[in-house]
Amino acid sequence: MTAPDAGGESRPLADPSPVDQPPPPHVPAGPSISGGLTPSEADEVAHRRGEFAALLGEFRRSAVLVPVTEDEIPLTADQGGIRWIYAFSDESALARFAVARGEGGREWAYRRVLGARLLDAAIPAAGVPCGVALDVGSERDGVLFPPVVGVVPDAVAVDAQVSEGESR
Repeated sequence: MTAPDAGGESRPLADPSPVDQPPPPHVPAGPSISGGLTPSEADEVAHRRGEFAALLGEFRRSAVLVPVTEDEIPLTADQGGIRWIYAFSDESALARFAVARGEGGREWAYRRVLGARLLDAAIPAAGVPCGVALDVGSERDGVLFPPVVGVVPDAVAVDAQVSEGESR
């Protein structure tokens, strides 16, 4: 699978190097996890939150492949009131997605985009609640980065507190 542009090369939307990138946002601890949970369950929840924070940081620093339409619009899907931008960690993950869709025989155009750029620029530009679906079609490697505080900018997070008199 290749993704040549008019010049025969894939053109990145953003510099994939992490130089001068903003630090990853703070991932909040969330509501108290002790209510109704055993100590071992609370420890497991805390452990999984830590794993997600590490995964989010890695995603923000990584260049991912974003399939695009002929008009250079990122490929998305709407589910449950959320628009999901498809992103893939490598060409084999994109190939698995293409095969799962029954479109493995066609050429897929894509752009390399820094994960931080997707979360900090593309998500707010969508104009609707939007997250990133990484490696859709992979049985165990898929990850969703939902439009929530700590993942996307607070101004577009669906769970952000809105000040009194302010509209979203």
